[in-house]
Amino acid sequence: MTDTIKLLNQAIVENGYRLTTARKAIVETLAHSEGHITADALAVAVRRQAPQVGRMTVYRTLDLLCSFGVVRPIYQGTGAAHFIIMAEGSHHHLICNHCHTVIEFEECMADELSQQLSAQFNFQVKGHLLEIHGICADCRGG
Repeated sequence: MTDTIKLLNQAIVENGYRLTTARKAIVETLAHSEGHITADALAVAVRRQAPQVGRMTVYRTLDLLCSFGVVRPIYQGTGAAHFIIMAEGSHHHLICNHCHTVIEFEECMADELSQQLSAQFNFQVKGHLLEIHGICADCRGG
């Protein structure tokens, strides 16, 4: 957890932004959130710990972290983006189109594809987010 907080704080500072008390509170709350969190849910959680932090500050900080590539939005078909921390560089999901369940998995064949694309386009791959959409076993009835 502390490594994740350090990574997010470092991204803010290295990109020329101040690490304000509000940003620290947002980063800590995001790092302690379970799995994926919406901006609204994050704002509510931050306000419990730091009532002075406004909703727009949370949104702007999420936008900054996304622009640095350390946080990414994912869309689960629920209308609102859910945000994930990309500390490891890669993240993989199976997303059910019916119930919007998200199943995370570690195995990834995209690593080989990343190496091929890196060589073909002289491109340094830093990570990837893989989302595969379909229908889960529960929604299919078994």
